[in-house]
Amino acid sequence: MPTKITVIYDHPQDPDAFEAGYPDQLALAAKMPGIDRLESSKVWPKDDGTPAPAYRLLDLYFTDYDTARDAASTAEAGAFFPTVIALATGGVRVVFADVEESRGGPARPTIEAAVRAP
Repeated sequence: MPTKITVIYDHPQDPDAFEAGYPDQLALAAKMPGIDRLESSKVWPKDDGTPAPAYRLLDLYFTDYDTARDAASTAEAGAFFPTVIALATGGVRVVFADVEESRGGPARPTIEAAVRAP
C-alpha cells in the first residue's frame, strides 16, 4: 500500500527564518530515493485568529512502506532530516502513514514544481 512520511512542523520561533530555509529543505526532500511525489502545505490559523496546532506539513509519498523505510536510511535522508530538526525551532514530529484512500481532484504538483514554488 502507498505510504507517506509526514513532517509536522510546529510554529517556529522565527517564521521569517523558517520560510527562508524551507525551499532548501524541499529540495533535499525531493532527492530522497524512491519518492513518488511531495506535498507541502501551510496550516490555516483557527477562525478566531489563534494559531493552529501545527504550522506546516510536508508529505513525502512512496510506493509502499518498505520503499519509505529504505529511503529514510539513505545518505539523502541523512542530509534532509538534520535540516528538519535545525529549522523546526518550535518542534517537529515525523510519522509514517499508510495511505488508505486517495481520490481525484486537482492535479498534484510534480516534485520539480513543488521545489520551485516560493
